[in-house]
Order: sequence, then structure tokens, then C-alpha cells
Amino acid sequence: MSAMAKKYRIGVDVGGTNVKVALVDKSGSIVYSDTVPTRAEMGYEYTISNIIKAIGDVMKEAKISKESVEGIGFGFPGQIDCDNGIVRLAPNIPGWVNIPIADIVSKEFSIPVRVDNDVRCAALAELNFGAGKGASNLICITVGTGIGSGLIINGKLVRGASNAAGEIGHIKLQMENGPLCGCGDHGCFEAFASGPAIVAMAEEYIKGGKSTKYRELAKNEITPYVVCEAAKQGDVVAKKIFEIMGNYIGIGLASVVNLLNPEKIVIGGGVADAGDLLFVPIKETLKKRAMPIQGAAVEVVHAELGNTAGVIGASLLIEN
Repeated sequence: MSAMAKKYRIGVDVGGTNVKVALVDKSGSIVYSDTVPTRAEMGYEYTISNIIKAIGDVMKEAKISKESVEGIGFGFPGQIDCDNGIVRLAPNIPGWVNIPIADIVSKEFSIPVRVDNDVRCAALAELNFGAGKGASNLICITVGTGIGSGLIINGKLVRGASNAAGEIGHIKLQMENGPLCGCGDHGCFEAFASGPAIVAMAEEYIKGGKSTKYRELAKNEITPYVVCEAAKQGDVVAKKIFEIMGNYIGIGLASVVNLLNPEKIVIGGGVADAGDLLFVPIKETLKKRAMPIQGAAVEVVHAELGNTAGVIGASLLIEN
């Protein structure tokens, strides 16, 4: 069959709970998709056999032969050896240490396989088909449990000397005695401005005796979503928390803007769903704190592709 027939790619987005598998065409549209449980506690072989079955099922359901598939791409949360297609470590998926996923899957299907970090995949998707279209220098960040990023410089994905570039969440915002970060260091951007930081601040206000709407909304557990809902309902304390978070994110991004001079910053992830509550203080702080020329060049926008960014971006790895 001629190369012209290879019209599709497959993207696989592996998360701690679920794995999304999608058949994606050259225009970035999802032709067919499926979701299977990760079930990390069953061991990586179990998850891989589920993924292999799901890839086969997607092709079958879409009536596509493997000769029509140009490549399969995997996005993982964690540290990836992109050159060799190995998952070095996936902190949220126990048991995934030095797993040669590309070899295993390419042998199964005789289709080239590429692997990368999930946020880099999201950056590729937003660059090609989402909020970053038309940009050559783009930072894509996700603000959720942590802060991750994908960097696009001169139209190319930046991976770094050991495929570990883009750890924006670990820029230092405080020299000494800052909040403890999940990486083991103190004072990281992520420790100041992520989902857990919102929850910690919300709980602190309650301890201080502040009467807030999110306490009523929470019932059992305070989550970033609950604090966001309270802020949208006009709760003064919840609004203040998002203003402080936006300020921290703006300060962290000012360093990135001064260093890399992007024309766009695309922000996604669960915390970004707060919209203007977060984006207004981010933009105001960035304007104040970035250097004038770099600050004037950059636009901050909300990610457009949502939950589909991972699979669409993973499908693009074959050419990036």
C-alpha cells in the first residue's frame, strides 16, 4: 500500500485513572476514541495489554487497517526517554519505571511508536490545532495538582539534553524557607500556585475564623473546584485566593517571558477553569513584572482543546 494511504495516527493519553485512545486524522479531528481504566495496581503488563486491545478495537470500530496508520504516540505524566521510547518514571502510576513502551507496542502492530510527556503533547496539540495556532514561540502550561509545561521555540518542541526541559513548576520563587514542594525542594512556583496550594490557603482562612461560602459548599472536603464555585458566587475570601494565585502565576511566568520571549502563553488544566478570576490577575501581574519589550509581545490565552489535547498531541509525536 502506498504512503499516500497513511491518513491517520493514533494518540494515547495515559493518566492515573484512565487511558484515552483516539484515531486522529491529519486535520487534528478525532475520528473515533475509546477510554479504558489504567488499573495501575494490576501491574504495567495489565495496563499495556488493555491499551493494545483498545488500539485494536479503535481501528476495528473505525474500519481502518493498520496500513492506514502512520504512527502511534503516547503521552505520559512523568519522565520520559523520548529517544528510546521508555517511560522512566510516572509518579502517579505506580510500577511504571523504565518501561520500554514504544518497543512493546511497535512489535505488536508493526507501526512506529513515539512517547513523550503529556504536557508536551498538549503543547503540540494547542500549537497545531488550538489556542496556539499561528505562533512560533509558545509556552503551554497546565495548572492542576502541579504545574507542567511544554515549550515551543521557533516552531519546535524543546526537550532538552535529557528530555527533561520545561519544568516551569520548579522555578524558585523564594530563596529560603519557602513552602515545601513535591520535588523535595522549598520555594518552587508549583508549591505556591497549584491545586494543593489553593486548598492549603482555603483551609488556612477557615482556621483563621473567616466565614466563607466554600466551607458550606465543601460538605466533606475542600477542593480547588469548590473554592472556584464559591468565588463565582461572589465569596470575598475565595475571590481573594484566586487573586493571590493569579499573582503568583504571573510572577512565575514573568521569569519565563523574560527568558524565552514567547508570543503566546496557553494555560490549561483544572485550575485554569476558574477563567477571569485567575486570568485577570495573571495578566495584570505579568504586565507589571515582565520586562517591557517581552511583556508587550506576549498574549495569555486559555487552552482550547480541553480533555482532547492529550490524545491529539500524542498523535502528532510521529512528526515531532
